[in-house]
Amino acid sequence: MRTGMMALAVGLLAPVFLPALPPVGLLWVLPVVALMLLPFRSYPLALLLFGFTWACVGAQWALNDRLPRALDGETRWVEGRVVGLPQNSEGVVRFELADARSRHEKLPGLMRLAWYAGPPVNSGERWRLAVKLKRPGGLLNPDAFDYEAWLLAQRIGATGTVKDGQRLAAAQWAWRDSLRQRLLEVDAQGRGAALAALVLGDGSGLSREDWQVLQDTGTVHLLVISGQHIALLAAVMYGLVAGLARLGWWPRSLPWLPWACGSAFAAALGYGLLAGFDVPVQRACVMVALVLLWRLRFRHLGAWWPLLLAFDGVLLMDPLASLRPGLWLSFAAVAILIFTFGGRLGPWRWWQTWTRAQWLIAIGLCPVLLALSLPISLSGPFANLLAVPWVSLLVLPAALLGCLLLWVPWVGEGLLWLAGGLIDWLFIVLAQIAGRWPAWIPPSIPGWVWALGCLGAFLLMLPRGVPLRPLGWPLLLILALPPRERLAEGVADVWQLDVGQGLAILIRTRHHTLLYDAGPRFGDLDIGERVVLPALRKLRVERLDLMLLSHADADHAGGALAVARGLPPRRVISGDPPGLPLELHAEACDSGRRWQWDGVRFELWQWSRAHDSNQRSCVLQIEANGERLLLTGDIDTAAERVLLESPLAVPTQWLQAPHHGSRSSSSMALLNVLRPHAVLISRGQGNSFGHPHPMVMARYRKHGLTIHDSAEQGAIHLQLGRFQAARTMRQQRRFWRVAEQSNP
Repeated sequence: MRTGMMALAVGLLAPVFLPALPPVGLLWVLPVVALMLLPFRSYPLALLLFGFTWACVGAQWALNDRLPRALDGETRWVEGRVVGLPQNSEGVVRFELADARSRHEKLPGLMRLAWYAGPPVNSGERWRLAVKLKRPGGLLNPDAFDYEAWLLAQRIGATGTVKDGQRLAAAQWAWRDSLRQRLLEVDAQGRGAALAALVLGDGSGLSREDWQVLQDTGTVHLLVISGQHIALLAAVMYGLVAGLARLGWWPRSLPWLPWACGSAFAAALGYGLLAGFDVPVQRACVMVALVLLWRLRFRHLGAWWPLLLAFDGVLLMDPLASLRPGLWLSFAAVAILIFTFGGRLGPWRWWQTWTRAQWLIAIGLCPVLLALSLPISLSGPFANLLAVPWVSLLVLPAALLGCLLLWVPWVGEGLLWLAGGLIDWLFIVLAQIAGRWPAWIPPSIPGWVWALGCLGAFLLMLPRGVPLRPLGWPLLLILALPPRERLAEGVADVWQLDVGQGLAILIRTRHHTLLYDAGPRFGDLDIGERVVLPALRKLRVERLDLMLLSHADADHAGGALAVARGLPPRRVISGDPPGLPLELHAEACDSGRRWQWDGVRFELWQWSRAHDSNQRSCVLQIEANGERLLLTGDIDTAAERVLLESPLAVPTQWLQAPHHGSRSSSSMALLNVLRPHAVLISRGQGNSFGHPHPMVMARYRKHGLTIHDSAEQGAIHLQLGRFQAARTMRQQRRFWRVAEQSNP
């Protein structure tokens, strides 16, 4: 039977690794084949086919609920009910709208909306909204967070921006939102947002600095409700009944074990409802239920059997849970603990049990975090040694009791005040740890290096005395020090990152690195911090020899400060230094300046009589082995005419589309002189500026240019000097990614 359950798990996971889902006709055939196999006792193969079919059907169902392409970018009046807990950050209200209806169009069942400078929105309210609709999508960069996969896992079929709206009905049954407001209003020593995260799973109120501290110390799971909290509460209830029974204080007429298991499950379920009972909470409740059932009836089956049953149960309940990093992290952590404490000869002392569990979890999760492209906390084992008992034994009981007793004058608020103070002290300690040992963003590594790291982690988790165990350390260290591939002389490696409506291009030679523009920043969204800096670290950029900011507009230089703080450049040059923060110490663009790095030639140009920031863009030409790339910033046709009188007016194979393909740029004269073979467009999908303009696209097509568009293809990679075609991130096909569209 265990083989059958393992086969079921493989079938449920298989679609995640497919470039496309099988046709619907095949999904009708596979269950029939599985039924035909049952008389031959081929249970594992039959269960594998059933699991595969179920997962594919669930995924296809979610894909079919996406916004139709015809409505992408359209503005429609929709009516629906607000669900979940709305988030309000720096004047932007973000919330989810369920059961959305439009008069003439069929809409997805769940949409995620943003309302800039909008009024307060509460869970349970009904609204009529004018929404600019967008199909699910996201920025696509190397080894980065896949927002499109996250939206599919959440079953969000559309995103959008609210232009106007009116409330139709007040909130009904919105007790979670009311409790959150009460938690934020109570005097919790300034940590009401952290209490809301711990009790309700709502981390929107935590500041960016708090999130960074939690990430650096590997303690995010402690302050945002996770399976650990639910399991802890269940364990407390089970231990309470078991302790009363051992002391003889439990009624003899009531069998203690069923009551202990029932009380533990009731506590876990109640906490899950308090936290919104979303998929991660459902997963935790399923695991707790199976563990309790194992304890009650099937103790002879061991620990691996209920873990496998829980894994299959979660995926049967939600086949798309495999797209969530939390699934892999939670089950991997439990598997590591079972492996660590199972089959050991002789007991450990309590302090050995506690410390070894933390270190072995950290070692075992390293390959998992690498595979998921998540940061690795170097201080996590030490920080969790302190933080786990602090939160579990002091903060969580006080917070939950405080919420339950809020109706009692002084008592509930007093407990929450105490819990808030305990959290504040914890953050003070964690901030000190994070300042010394920040999280490590590992670089991209080859598959064979990752496999060796997995082997090393496995060896280190074995008991002492096992042969070859010491070999685990060098194998694990390979993950941190993978072999580096050096570029050849005269070759430039170029990445146009996918930063939405902005620009960020990384150029590397054999020994030098240059960043041309740093991505946008709009309000609380700093792409430099969230996308550009992590991408540079993933691409193993250890230093920036030059940050070249074409001009000072927010879509080109907004992320520069965050990048400079995380990876200080040796020099900063800009076409518009006065418009940049003084902290950058930017120098003026020296038009006509030339230099050479590792056989690759660079030259700057700027229009000396420019009238605005766009025209002042610092243009960069890169030449490697006779192959050229021209980075133009946001120059317009007037600047282009002057550029054609400069030494840069020579045949150029690669052209970065001036001003994102604006109608005021990419003149016929520029294209006739440069005669580019391909054009790189960096823009946001459905941007409000209408970039790139259809007239400009028609010019590109007339000249036979190969068009690479970040909004449709994600990040774009080429190696200048090899005269090869570019590669795009969307060529790495996944079934949930929107297929490349034809150029507009």
